[in-house]
Amino acid sequence: MGPGAFPCGHSSPRDREEPPMHDHRRLGRELDLFDTDPLMGAGLPYWLPAGAAVRHALEEYVHETERRAGYRHVYSPVLGKRELYEISGHWSHYSEDMFPPMELGAEQVVLRPSLCPHHALIYRSRAHSYRELPLRMAELGGMYRSEPSGVLGGLTRVRAIQLNDAHVFCTLDQAAEEARAALDLIGRAYEALGIRPARYRLSLPGAGGKYVADAGMWERAAALLTEVLDASGVPYEAAEGEAAFYGPKIDVQIADASGREATLSTVQIDFHQPERFDLHYIGPDGARHRPVMVHRSIIGSMERAVAHLIELHGGAFPAWLAPVQLVVAPVSDAQVEAGAALVERALAEGLRAELVGPEQGSLGARIRAARLVPYQAVIGAREDAAGEVALRLRDGRRPAALASAELLRRVGALVSARSNQLWDEQGELAAIG
Repeated sequence: MGPGAFPCGHSSPRDREEPPMHDHRRLGRELDLFDTDPLMGAGLPYWLPAGAAVRHALEEYVHETERRAGYRHVYSPVLGKRELYEISGHWSHYSEDMFPPMELGAEQVVLRPSLCPHHALIYRSRAHSYRELPLRMAELGGMYRSEPSGVLGGLTRVRAIQLNDAHVFCTLDQAAEEARAALDLIGRAYEALGIRPARYRLSLPGAGGKYVADAGMWERAAALLTEVLDASGVPYEAAEGEAAFYGPKIDVQIADASGREATLSTVQIDFHQPERFDLHYIGPDGARHRPVMVHRSIIGSMERAVAHLIELHGGAFPAWLAPVQLVVAPVSDAQVEAGAALVERALAEGLRAELVGPEQGSLGARIRAARLVPYQAVIGAREDAAGEVALRLRDGRRPAALASAELLRRVGALVSARSNQLWDEQGELAAIG
């Protein structure tokens, strides 16, 4: 994904009325999701266990979504020789936003500002036939931007970025369909995450010399993306000066509670880098042909995506994303053993569960402390004797007492389905599972 691609459950009515709940920096620290340290440096946050759990769940979702859509995953290094970025065009068009080169003997290496040059090299390393196309290559990889200290903030503007990135190498005839499919993946991901796009933007070049000079390339790429947007039926706006240096793009904009916009997801069509890296495939005529490179990111960077989700949900994430999905609260010491056994079973079934015993305070205090946890299972003497739990949901509902096994089946089904639904009264998902 090129530099232009990364400029840097629904919330409840109560959340919308309380702007402070939308500050991900405050919530991130209060909920022990992430933090910073001056010795690590500005714009370099670290993830605490709770935040890492959210991020890991998000990464698993993206990885699975891409795999099902026919993407194959790769890993590539975060360093590259300066020459690599001279070929790609980053050095001449974007070097002011890159970290300075490091001297390694007679060579200079650079922290990469994007993943696309590495993926172009991976494609180039093997011969390809038209029968292999479209070839969809994806990676959740690190990249680095030398952002000025004045624009850094929380997780939204950072210097070390983990990007959900992918590149599709295809024929010209396949490019529009691949871009359309990428836009569809973005829409489905937003639905699962509870994200509502603020608007769609067709980002075009503007005045100035930051863009590669090839008028025909720009016209072809813009025409294809316009075709994709028109066919999708989503309203969009054209914006000059927002394109990547090598081509136009579709930007999916999100907005925070104050209306500030940011780009989260992108789809781009690139004729420039296949030319620069001399990429080719063998066509049905036996001759060499130039592929088109479709860049796309479903949820952009992990940092910006999680920041938006923190603010969107006020820390009350959908159950499948929640750092802790189930807390088990034994009423007294006599039920601790039963509570610990339930937690052990929950962990074995892949749920993130914790025991909150009487040593942590009164039952009311423990329930209040776990107010953002989707499911709170209380075990008193009566429940212990019957092998049941008294379930409390985060939204205040209290379903009828459930057998421990039934509780785990229902919660597990909702989590596995990555549902935004907090509870399934009829247990239909559990029955399907």
